[in-house]
Amino acid sequence: MLDQIHWLAAVTVLGVLEQAYFFLQVIYARRLFGISPPKISGPPEFERIFRAQVNSSEYFPIFLAVLWQAGLFLHQGLAAALGLLYLCARYCYFMGYTKSSSERLAPMYFSAGVLWILIAASALGILHFFLSHYVGLNILQLLTA
Repeated sequence: MLDQIHWLAAVTVLGVLEQAYFFLQVIYARRLFGISPPKISGPPEFERIFRAQVNSSEYFPIFLAVLWQAGLFLHQGLAAALGLLYLCARYCYFMGYTKSSSERLAPMYFSAGVLWILIAASALGILHFFLSHYVGLNILQLLTA
């Protein structure tokens, strides 16, 4: 079983580490700009770091769910590769947002596109499972034929 999920697990750990990095950046920014919790407003530089972290953490559960569904029901390697692309795009999003709100746009659109592909892969994998398991129809064979 572990050989069927090791890439998904590795991408998940990388994602958790990335989230931790984003959290640490907010802590450092709070110290730099003298903004104590629970305040979330301050200079634009702080607010961009804070929003980048919050936005990234809001999407993280969705990312994890579709990463694992696509990996378990369709293909682990494809899901893991898409997961790495997503994490890279979110890092670029975070770094761009810390510089300027306009620099977040291209990575944001790219990461959203990768997320939609993961959602589609999840849906296709789950549909394939149900159709092959309960109806005896292999849609993946039909798509590749």
